[in-house]
Amino acid sequence: MTVRLKDIAKDLGLSVVTISKVLRHHDDIGDETRERVLARVKELNYRPNLAARSLVTGRSYLIGLVVPDLLHPFFAEVAKALSTALRKKGYSLIISSSEEDPELEEQQIDHLLGRQLDALIIASSRKTGEPPHRVENQVTPYILIDREFVGFPASFVGIDDEAAGILATDHLIAVGCERIAHIRGPEISPGIRRFEGYKKSLAQHGMQFHAEYVVAERTADVQSRQQGAEGMRRLLSVQPPPDGVFCYNDPMAMGAIDTTLEAGLNVPRDIAIIGCGNLHYDDSLRVPLSSIDQQSQQIGERSARLALSIIAAKTPPRRRRIILDPSLVVRASTARTDKARLPPETTRTTSE
Repeated sequence: MTVRLKDIAKDLGLSVVTISKVLRHHDDIGDETRERVLARVKELNYRPNLAARSLVTGRSYLIGLVVPDLLHPFFAEVAKALSTALRKKGYSLIISSSEEDPELEEQQIDHLLGRQLDALIIASSRKTGEPPHRVENQVTPYILIDREFVGFPASFVGIDDEAAGILATDHLIAVGCERIAHIRGPEISPGIRRFEGYKKSLAQHGMQFHAEYVVAERTADVQSRQQGAEGMRRLLSVQPPPDGVFCYNDPMAMGAIDTTLEAGLNVPRDIAIIGCGNLHYDDSLRVPLSSIDQQSQQIGERSARLALSIIAAKTPPRRRRIILDPSLVVRASTARTDKARLPPETTRTTSE
């Protein structure tokens, strides 16, 4: 016999509304009541009728996420934080990877929109001047994360990428670097803005910008560690070579360290190297990597909160731009204590 909500409610002497709130993870139910309900639900092996719930509420309780590369640690961490936050509110996350392919991204977005999502969250693989496919005219609410399109009417959650570039370059200057290079990212908003931050920091410190110290990696590729290694080989051919390198992301910085060590140089004594992301790698790195914290967990959590607030709104949502402040994490790859006193780690804050 099929177990219904009203059967559980009658059995426990509670209202159907209370049972429903427990199953949807509402915060206004006491712990004792919650435990009684969940124990009885488990005992009866109750499974909610999602189709019936959708008919009553007009919601699917599904949120979609499209990322460029699910194997990249940054997007994996964002997805995990997002999924955890949504699950606490009774929502499920459907994840799709575009493999940094705009055409595949179009297909994935179309597929997800066909699932009657309550909201769609996108980290687009498209270049800055090419907004995501078809979402602007859709009824389904959508949010952009990490990669922004100027002038495109979408809510956005990400870090201040220009500030990240400034923070990384300021740090290299603070530890005594005088010839600072940059291994650039692709032509997407984080890559462009981190490069602008790099140049702005040099200018603020009265240091001249040298184009030969910039290696441009124009494609966002899953092999970015290889890109960093190749970029570093090109920088080592410049005379004099740089003594500090800011890399677009952590995998590129890891590749740059590989090449530097293979050339018989010391990191950080000969060349200090910093990445961006502060991703959770294990202790097998040859030199622990200094990095700019990209706030992956906060991006996931804030995206979930924003999506849920948009879904709950009775009127069309206003566009919101949530910008998280990056922070510096110093490790061995820039710890040139013989040349300069390291500044304290910055405090993580957020702004909207």
